[in-house]
Amino acid sequence: MSVSHPDRFLLAGLMGWPVMHSRSPQLHNYWLAQHGLDGRYLPLAIKTEGLRAALRALPALGFSGCNLTIPHKQAALEIVDRVDPLATRIGAVNCVVVASDGSLEGRNYDAFGLIESVREAQPDWHADAGPIVVIGAGGGARAVLVGLIDQGAREIRLVNRTPARAAKLTQELHGPIKPLDWAQRRAALDGAAMLINTTNQGMVGEPPLDLALDPLPANALICDIIYIPRETPLLAAARKRGNPTMNGLGMLIHQARPAFQAWFGIMPEATPELRAMIEANT
Repeated sequence: MSVSHPDRFLLAGLMGWPVMHSRSPQLHNYWLAQHGLDGRYLPLAIKTEGLRAALRALPALGFSGCNLTIPHKQAALEIVDRVDPLATRIGAVNCVVVASDGSLEGRNYDAFGLIESVREAQPDWHADAGPIVVIGAGGGARAVLVGLIDQGAREIRLVNRTPARAAKLTQELHGPIKPLDWAQRRAALDGAAMLINTTNQGMVGEPPLDLALDPLPANALICDIIYIPRETPLLAAARKRGNPTMNGLGMLIHQARPAFQAWFGIMPEATPELRAMIEANT
């Protein structure tokens, strides 16, 4: 399927600071070429103080919209004209869509990205199969928790270094979440069906996550939303003990699909070829 836009060069991009490490341009430019669309997805290095002007410039520059990454996801809530209900619940915007009248709508596809990536890795996965342990209570955790709640998770054990932050998140999201202190992280793994790390621990340049996996059942799925490196120390330890694992690359790819559709009218596929191309550059 090809959609022709002969009147203009299609544009979208990613606003963040820093932004040049992102694999999003590779993803979207692959899909633009695959569908015969004349356009480009660009990395847009925007500092915090420039976010409002940059977002407001999108319509005049002919952009269909943009993605947002650190540190702009929360700030954009106050800048766009409309925020969809899911982005409001998550408390962050990761996708801005320019409407035909030039107004800006904020959306969030991170929860969709997580759930679709888990289903791709384990087609028989069900959120209510057993307790799910989520490590971290930052921006990434909010999207993960909303995704799990909406999929019918019955018990989510939220472990964070700052107990007050986990308690606040539990109160705001109104789900089956049990906040636990950092000292309880090992006990939280007992009988869990899934473990998700939403912190930056294990990312390139960061210390590994301080978590022994001994109490975790051997069939529990272990997920890290980090994708650089492809295998964090957590995932390496999980693989060695025989647990199924998945990194954050699938989440990145799948959250990009509905964004591409919102901007350009086509829902692209997450093909093995696309994943291989991103992995080769990660």
